[in-house]
Amino acid sequence: MNELGTAFEWPVGVRLVLALALGFLVGLERESARADNRRLVFGGVRTFPIVSLLGFACAWLHQLGVMWILPVGLLAVLVLGAMAYAGKLREGRVGATSEVSALLTFLVGAMTLLTDIRLAMALGVVNTILLSEKTTLESFVERVDKVEFLATLRFLLVTFIIYPVLPDSEFTTYQLNPAHIWRMVILVSSIGFVGYFLVKKFGHRAGLWLSGLLGGIVSSTAVSVALGRMVQQQSARAVEALQAALLASSMMYLRVLILIGLFNLALAEALAWRLAALSVLGLLLAASTCCRQTEAAPLEARPSPVHNPFEIRPALIFALLFVALTVLTAWAKTHFGHIGVLSLAGFSGLVDVDPFLLSLMQHPVTTAPLTRQLILVALMSNTMMKGVYFSTLAQPVHRGALLRYLLWAAAHLPLLA
Repeated sequence: MNELGTAFEWPVGVRLVLALALGFLVGLERESARADNRRLVFGGVRTFPIVSLLGFACAWLHQLGVMWILPVGLLAVLVLGAMAYAGKLREGRVGATSEVSALLTFLVGAMTLLTDIRLAMALGVVNTILLSEKTTLESFVERVDKVEFLATLRFLLVTFIIYPVLPDSEFTTYQLNPAHIWRMVILVSSIGFVGYFLVKKFGHRAGLWLSGLLGGIVSSTAVSVALGRMVQQQSARAVEALQAALLASSMMYLRVLILIGLFNLALAEALAWRLAALSVLGLLLAASTCCRQTEAAPLEARPSPVHNPFEIRPALIFALLFVALTVLTAWAKTHFGHIGVLSLAGFSGLVDVDPFLLSLMQHPVTTAPLTRQLILVALMSNTMMKGVYFSTLAQPVHRGALLRYLLWAAAHLPLLA
């Protein structure tokens, strides 16, 4: 059976009410904008519902065989919008948001009858959100770093140009699939970009703790190194930096669990309580430093602990690591058995756990229990290495940091059984 939107035939009356409601939603927002700006805005709480109903009526007649009515109705709305926009130009205003929204509202009204009702609802709601969040979107654009924006744009351009022409077939005895490898790059970079965006939006305002938590979505290792370097410049913030580093590593376990769940739900369920326990332990270790909390530095002194994951260089490095670890895992299993793969898992944790984990998910070379052990060994070595990184750089809390990370790493051992 198909999903609800297509399996269940919504009555025409319900679709009509929905078309009216979606138009009213947009009209209400435009009416509110008119009241706030105290200037003329195309359409309002009556115009947009009527435009949506016009789209619905044209779609109804189209179904009855009047094939020309839909394009004529769309053209009529386009002419009305053009006339309104011409009036704006005479007043020295150039924005065409309301006029374009009217065209979209007409199409949404038609779609409520002709297509999956959920798609029409989604378009109507997104249209309203984009209209209402003008100030938020404009302020965000003003804060975007132009260099980072161009780096992201280059990554997306390369992705959309290169990815479609990559062969989607397996090569060599190691079953390397170029298209699949780049899909892994896009997946990990996208998850990292969510964390990066959240750090940029909220991190500086909420302090190092939140920066650490959100930065852990991107790279807990990068966060640990960045915070350790910060302590070298601001020793008074050593305890706060240690807490943020521990929080970032706590988030790593949840990120890893999500990645595993995307490819192997059964394995994720088996690891869920283990990774959750390790994440909670990290939170407790961070809380154990609260009694040593020092006065925080001013907000402007807080660095951004992560970098934009949508850049070409880190993406290519990840792809190379993914390929290398895929080959090495199969080679180690063939020549050295389980001991070889466990050793490789420990080594990969010193570099980057994500490529190893994803290569393990895509090219399993072991039984499920051993796969679980490999993941925990990689995470254990990664935790130990972050402890070495941070404690070496953050001398004021060297002993306390190293002790906490070693205890955390040791907690992995009983979970290997």
